[in-house]
Amino acid sequence: MADESTVPPSRVAHADRIDDDGGAPAKWKVVGPGLVVAATGVGAADMVATLVAGSRYGYGLLWAVILGVILKIILVEGAGRYTLATGKTIFEGWRSLGKWTTWYFGPYIMIWGFVYGATAMSSAALPLAALFPAVDLWVFAILMGLAGFAMVWFGRYATFEKITAALVGIMFVTVVGLAVIAAPNIPEMMSGLVPMIPEGGVVYTLALAGGVGGTITLAAYGYWLREKGWYTPKWMRVMRIDNSMAYVMTGIFVVAMLIVGAEVVRAAGISLSSGDEGLLDLYDVLKAEYGDFVGTGFLVGFWAASFSSIIGVWNGVSLMFADFWGNMRGKESGHEDTRVGGKYFKFYLLWLTFPPMLLFILGKPIGLILAYGVLGSLFMPFLAVTLLGLLNGHRVPKAWANKLHTNIALGITALLFIALGVQQVIDAIVKAF
Repeated sequence: MADESTVPPSRVAHADRIDDDGGAPAKWKVVGPGLVVAATGVGAADMVATLVAGSRYGYGLLWAVILGVILKIILVEGAGRYTLATGKTIFEGWRSLGKWTTWYFGPYIMIWGFVYGATAMSSAALPLAALFPAVDLWVFAILMGLAGFAMVWFGRYATFEKITAALVGIMFVTVVGLAVIAAPNIPEMMSGLVPMIPEGGVVYTLALAGGVGGTITLAAYGYWLREKGWYTPKWMRVMRIDNSMAYVMTGIFVVAMLIVGAEVVRAAGISLSSGDEGLLDLYDVLKAEYGDFVGTGFLVGFWAASFSSIIGVWNGVSLMFADFWGNMRGKESGHEDTRVGGKYFKFYLLWLTFPPMLLFILGKPIGLILAYGVLGSLFMPFLAVTLLGLLNGHRVPKAWANKLHTNIALGITALLFIALGVQQVIDAIVKAF
């Protein structure tokens, strides 16, 4: 187990301090890595999924949104608890479970990064292209990629966290404000707290409970904890507050999108386009219903959600790759080559930014889309299952091992993500062929 004397000064220079008795600092200092994870995980695709669910089923799936928030809190807490309790990264933990984890993670992170890079840049470009139609979408996409690249390449974690917090603020104000304007039907919302699956709503139920806010960046939480300077078990309480607060805020954001779907999209009687373009359909409706100011405000929130995912992935997943490749090269986690600004970190940052720009010219090859869909849909089950292995037995100190209720919750989470993963694999195959 790591103690403070073994942690390089660079890890603690910007750490928020706690009391000598190990108590949590003032709450305003606590919010940090959890907010980064939550903001990165919720992107344009999640916004569309929630809007469509609201437009089709009203508030019938509100309970699934709340369940999804609980599941993310459980997963991210598990990843954070493993890191704080053992002083090891999540990848070091995966390696202890067997070589199969490395054989899965290595190809996954390379393929996922290549396709996600293009997807994220395009998503952040869509609202800008809607605001400035004279400029081609691909121009904005490249600019968004370069902006994210520069912020992460030259920035420190503390700066990155502050930028993310500002983007979350924009997302929150615009989307929650829109929900307030839409005037939700409170009695109908309350009825949505009763678990039920509407006819034909199985896929949307799984998507809301398991998919919203769920990406590889959940596993990056432990890396951001170390960058923040929270690195030993005495930060456990702080981590749990941080994680819970962040995902409660995410839950409010997602509920707001459900309200917009139920009150605005359903009332307009339109069918949203598949993919991120569905948000542009909503923009047209909002502009017609409430005027240019509200419509433009929504596009700003759309952009903030998309760009926060760019910088979150550019930072967090680059850290994960750097740790993975450093381990493969025989270097311990925490080696300068595996940290922010290290050569492995910079390599993956370049990989995320520049090769994906070729897809703007070449389109997205069917085989690559299939591989991305299959590997991507199976990451969340992979995380849930491996956390069950890591948080029981000898791999974690007994004081921080799972209790029975935690194992049950993680087991349910794993089953849900496996079901969602299988459904997404089937969808990916159907779309590819």
